[in-house]
Amino acid sequence: MFVAAVAVCATFVAAAPAATAADQSGVVASERSFPKTSVARKDVLKESVSTDVKGNWGGIESLNVPKTKSQAEKDAEQERQEAAARAQQEAAAQQAAAASRSATRSSLESSSSASLTVNPPDSKTAAALVSYAEQFVGQVPYVWGGSTTSGWDCSGFVMYVFAQFGISLPHSSGAQAGYGTAVPSLASAQPGDIIANSAHAGIYVGNGMVVNALNPSQGTQITPVAWAFTGSYSIRRLL
Repeated sequence: MFVAAVAVCATFVAAAPAATAADQSGVVASERSFPKTSVARKDVLKESVSTDVKGNWGGIESLNVPKTKSQAEKDAEQERQEAAARAQQEAAAQQAAAASRSATRSSLESSSSASLTVNPPDSKTAAALVSYAEQFVGQVPYVWGGSTTSGWDCSGFVMYVFAQFGISLPHSSGAQAGYGTAVPSLASAQPGDIIANSAHAGIYVGNGMVVNALNPSQGTQITPVAWAFTGSYSIRRLL
């Protein structure tokens, strides 16, 4: 029995290599499914935001995969949107403030015009001009750059009054000092003459007095020429 067992084992040992050799003849060899990547990624912690695929990966490179944004890009986009929203809010607030100021100014001008009663000139004489100009004393405020009954500065007042008599003057006291005919001195001045220099202008009313838009605190007043003009001045006659 022992001899028989040894013989059987020897038979299996001899048959195994033959079977193995026979099996190897039908083995199917496999190849690499993906191309070898030779570039090693250095920054392994960096977030990848690209979906570009290089090489032949079995059709995956043609997939239309939407690209994602990094957190930094998302934060930057949100900041731009917030900045644009703030700019729109500021522009809207400025427009509202401008509209409010315009409405307030219009209301004040309407109120001032409604409370002011002015008699039109009854003639085109110098005496009529003085009488017309004196109606605005204490009635019209001083407004820098103004030239209407809602408010005027010194040259704006003179320009407005003379315009009612058909005489056009520039809105500048220095320029008004060169219009008309020169009068040599205050002793020769007549009511209706313009007294002006580069800083101030008014209308002479006689007795050394001038009607003028004096300053923001006093408005339109009649004052001595010496108070209104501290330096030299020019006297000009237009009527």
